[in-house]
Amino acid sequence: MSNRRDFIKTTTKVTGSTLLALPLVDACVNDAGQALREIQGTASDINIVGPREGYTPHVGTLVSMLNWMRGVMLQPVRGMSVSDLDFLLDDNSNSIGAMLWHLAATERFYQINTFDGKRWEGLSSADEAKWDYASSLGDNGRRHIKGYDLDFYLDLLENVRNFTLEELKSKDDDWLMITDNNFWSDPTNNYCKWFHVCEHESNHNGQFKYIRSRIV
Repeated sequence: MSNRRDFIKTTTKVTGSTLLALPLVDACVNDAGQALREIQGTASDINIVGPREGYTPHVGTLVSMLNWMRGVMLQPVRGMSVSDLDFLLDDNSNSIGAMLWHLAATERFYQINTFDGKRWEGLSSADEAKWDYASSLGDNGRRHIKGYDLDFYLDLLENVRNFTLEELKSKDDDWLMITDNNFWSDPTNNYCKWFHVCEHESNHNGQFKYIRSRIV
């Protein structure tokens, strides 16, 4: 964890502009692949999507995608100051810090939903107090989520993710295929829900890159 955090908080031989411009295929053959390994603190299989030890095959494949996307998502925030994390493009935008908290809140919701079988309205008072502003963002997020350093957000993300990884060890491929007929407008299985957690980080990763380019 210390190696990953040091990498995120400092500049490495792969500069932000160069790393963000690298196409996906190059990540397997150049410094971007090493950068991902340093961020994740994992072995050289970070670019291999597939089963992982300790998980059933499809669950492990999901874990490999979650890990890879987490490394990519954290690249553009490395080295950010509190003022960078609080920066707003305009009065209606969300800060990078707020969106990092939002990502942790979203993953926490999917834990509650898929591990405990509850909806957002079933949150405990402790969960609601911790995640409500980050979940909704908007005016509440702009008022309440500011003044925190990068370590604060990294701790939120790491603690939530560690719980996810531990819980997934107890799940199997049949669990991934369990379908919820009342989640979205169409039947949605646990695999889709957790793939959305991965895709959600990809979505905000693009926002992080754009906002970073606008910070002066």
